[in-house]
Amino acid sequence: MSTARLTIDLGALADNWRTLDSFTRCETAAVVKANGYGLDAGQVGRALAMAGARQFFVAAAEEGAALRRALGPGPVISVFSGHCAGDAELIRDNDLVPMLNSVDQMLRHVEGLPGHPFGIQLDSGMNRLGMEPAEWGALRDIALGQNPTLIMSHLACADEPAHPMNAQQLQAFREMTDGLDVPRSLAATGGLLLGPDYHFDLCRPGVGLYGGHPFEDALAVVTLDLPVIQIRDVAPGETVGYSNTWTAQRPSRIATVAAGYADGLIRAMGARAVTFSGDSVCPIVGRVSMDLITIDVTDLDHDPEVLTLLNDRQTVDDIAEAAGTIGYEILTSIGLRYMRRYIG
Repeated sequence: MSTARLTIDLGALADNWRTLDSFTRCETAAVVKANGYGLDAGQVGRALAMAGARQFFVAAAEEGAALRRALGPGPVISVFSGHCAGDAELIRDNDLVPMLNSVDQMLRHVEGLPGHPFGIQLDSGMNRLGMEPAEWGALRDIALGQNPTLIMSHLACADEPAHPMNAQQLQAFREMTDGLDVPRSLAATGGLLLGPDYHFDLCRPGVGLYGGHPFEDALAVVTLDLPVIQIRDVAPGETVGYSNTWTAQRPSRIATVAAGYADGLIRAMGARAVTFSGDSVCPIVGRVSMDLITIDVTDLDHDPEVLTLLNDRQTVDDIAEAAGTIGYEILTSIGLRYMRRYIG
């Protein structure tokens, strides 16, 4: 079989949620947007619900509808993008809670779905989504009269604990919401790890559930095994791959594996990443191409059938560092060609 195998450990995912939940005294939700960070929102959502999560967040109403089909009735599913044009039927039929981001969304929601639950997103300084302080000040009494279920904001620099933006946004959020009798949420994974000042009534971890930074103690959730298609001998002075970027300095054994940037293994990671055969490290050599990667297996005492790229020794964040990006991008870029196996 020439298809790479992606193993998703749902037990590790659930354990990561339980650990993050243990750091708080408030409710802990789970973010499963982008199809569960590329790992299948249905599988991920069911595992997290079994672990104890009762609130979930997605990016768009369409994602919420798919998650509702997987979870069934009961859990709260909130939509970060709010109530966009054309969303009313999805929101109503799937019992979704839009996080309203503007006056326009507020009007669309109360006119189109009167009495349907909603939350409010405020902009505390990130300048991305949510009502700005002046807009909120003008709309607050009207909005509160409609009984929102949650008021939230989002931190821009929570993965940098010492960044002054964290305290600045905390203060802005408090100024907009202190004294209100509505549950509040400010923290995703990074904010949760900043401590109880940032927890309020609900935390909503995302990337930490899936084994990513800044949750340093997260269990690895994904393992990626790449099948070896061919192994060849390369003489000193010969080159491997596009653009002749790697030249053999010794008699070498080069394995070609079935995966590439079409599978979300970003070309830029190049030779800064490695693979594993058991405990032995085998470096990537040459360019990552669309469907193939070449790996130096000279130092092995056998010809491997499989080489492992992602595991507990080389995580999505390690691959991301090699590629000059972030673990989120590696996770959400995971391709559709992998044979997927869910354990735990």
